[in-house]
Amino acid sequence: MRITVSGLPGSGTTSLSRYLAEHHGFTMISAGEVFRECAKEHNMGLAEFGRLAEQDPAYDKMIDARQKEIAEQRDNIIIEGRLSGWMVDKADLRIWLFAPIGCRLERIVFRDQIADVETAKVITLEREHCEAVRYRQYYDIDINDLSIYHIILNSEHWGIGELGAIVDTAIGQLQAVRGKSA
Repeated sequence: MRITVSGLPGSGTTSLSRYLAEHHGFTMISAGEVFRECAKEHNMGLAEFGRLAEQDPAYDKMIDARQKEIAEQRDNIIIEGRLSGWMVDKADLRIWLFAPIGCRLERIVFRDQIADVETAKVITLEREHCEAVRYRQYYDIDINDLSIYHIILNSEHWGIGELGAIVDTAIGQLQAVRGKSA
């Protein structure tokens, strides 16, 4: 089974992906963590590294191609990333997590240890804008088009356990259908 988990920064994609990987014994691949590691390696913040990626498509394309390659070669995998739903052609389940900007900013301040919400807002909105531009330029993808997703969940209303339970049900149903058709 191949499951993609996508959403804007701070929506909970990494947390849900970790839950699903642990709960189902799947391997997890995270584009966001790879991107953050690359930013650190270049001694840059996320927005600054995003601007570099905007100037040199090789950074994004490398991360996207690697994720896609791994996803196509393996089964029982969770692929987490903004574009994973678009990039993994053979995904059995595509999930989009949504959360309002205020909720996401609170999470980002905590996660990235940013001084305050206003600073997080400036960084996050710049990051989202430059990513949306790059996705359109590189792949002709409108990140706001959610029509490809099987499940769209609001992570402000539920914790990871509750979100996980919803997705666990979907996974169970997919596995039951597979079992019947086998």
